[in-house]
Amino acid sequence: MSFFAPSFLSVFFMSNCNGKLAPDRTVPSLDQIGFATREFRLRFPQAAAGCFCAAVDFSVITASSILGCSIYQAFSSRAVSNFDAFALSGSIAAILYLWMAHAAGFYQLGSIVSSRPAYRRIINRWLIVGLLLTFLAFLLKVGAIFSRGSIISFVALSAPLLMGARWAVTRVVRGAVTGGMLAGRRAVLVGSRDELAALDGDQLLRDFGLTEIDRLTLPTHSLSMMQLSFSEMSVLNQAMESARQKGAERIVLAISWNESRRLELIRDRMRASPLPVQLVPDRVVRDITQDLTLASKPYSAIEIKRGPLSHFEQFLKRALDIVGAVALLVLLWPPMLLAAIAIKLDSAGPVLFRQRRNGFNTKQFRILKFRTMTVGEDSDKVVQATRFDRRVTRVGRHLRRSSVDELPQLFNVLKGDMSLVGPRPHALVHDIQYGEILSDYAFRHHVKPGITGWAQVNGFRGETPRIEQMQRRVELDLWYINNWSLLLDLKILFKTAFEVASARNAY
Repeated sequence: MSFFAPSFLSVFFMSNCNGKLAPDRTVPSLDQIGFATREFRLRFPQAAAGCFCAAVDFSVITASSILGCSIYQAFSSRAVSNFDAFALSGSIAAILYLWMAHAAGFYQLGSIVSSRPAYRRIINRWLIVGLLLTFLAFLLKVGAIFSRGSIISFVALSAPLLMGARWAVTRVVRGAVTGGMLAGRRAVLVGSRDELAALDGDQLLRDFGLTEIDRLTLPTHSLSMMQLSFSEMSVLNQAMESARQKGAERIVLAISWNESRRLELIRDRMRASPLPVQLVPDRVVRDITQDLTLASKPYSAIEIKRGPLSHFEQFLKRALDIVGAVALLVLLWPPMLLAAIAIKLDSAGPVLFRQRRNGFNTKQFRILKFRTMTVGEDSDKVVQATRFDRRVTRVGRHLRRSSVDELPQLFNVLKGDMSLVGPRPHALVHDIQYGEILSDYAFRHHVKPGITGWAQVNGFRGETPRIEQMQRRVELDLWYINNWSLLLDLKILFKTAFEVASARNAY
């Protein structure tokens, strides 16, 4: 997503894609109560530093265009006018500069707070913008309004102002980092003892935009180069569990780059987690790059395993979920109300059925359905519904055949536990059962579960009495994850309407 996007919009649409923050339910002590207001700090995501720096640059360039061109007109004995044209040309120049600066990494947190002067790089990019602006003025034949003298005045005035603005922004952002007002992407750090000792929290935030929520030390590497030791596997499993429980956005490795085979083994093991895995430069690489005065940008972490969806793809999918769920609730509230009344009149028990399911990264949530059975199973033994199942009520049979019983899951979608489209979530006992039989079964949890999915519109809806059927369902779910697109989601939703109308395998 572009750095222009407001941070609150990203949080609204994607907070539930990679985990969410839960309130602390512990009871505070008297000392904590007395000093609660004193210790409170407003915290912003680290991307806010780049947005702030870009906004300052844009304002400086636009203001410099108006001021510089006006000064030239005044000294050339001409009436000072055409402020709107100067503002427009300044905005165009600012967009060009911001595009090049962003590509060069000027708005990364590490670049903003870096002790290495970036003024030469700023001037180089700005001179290129000046040449492009002159070329555009020549092509568009606007010399009468925006003359060469105006361009020179504009470019000459903007250069020192951009450097001054950068100097001021650097000090403001450094103060925010020192004061704990900036928060990076939540990360679990895993690495060797020596590499971890050389990385502190401030450096992780400053250089890589990361906030450490847990740190795990790998034991000394085993002599075998063919596989990881039991203790190493245990630490990696603990890291993935910690990331799941604490809502981490990524797992970060701090290991010597000379241990290429070990890195490959760790990366293969980390495929069990849906989170992206990054590798930070080791101490040797950081020491070398720190001494390079001509480096175009500060060093950054390398993504050795990406998540199933990028941030922008998560944004698109979340937007579709919210818009689609709201539209369907507005459209389908009458049949949902009638279903609730019919359930209450037909049999004793609650209207809604709640059951624990595994969601993204196997985080548990309670799925909502209209109750269609006389019993509500949420234990270590859950039996799938079969054709002519005696547990299904009279009203429930109609609700299951028409799939109206699934409609309350739209609230799960709005909450962020589910998506409109994704692998269907199974009962916890079935996840354990099939996870032990099918090696790829756990990969289904690399995205949010869905109300409908690619497997369901391809004939694998309902009961799966044979292991071959579940294996085929898993294959279709994994194909969906690996080939996701917004158009694919729309296609599945369109096909779901026909699948529901046919009522195949619904009982």
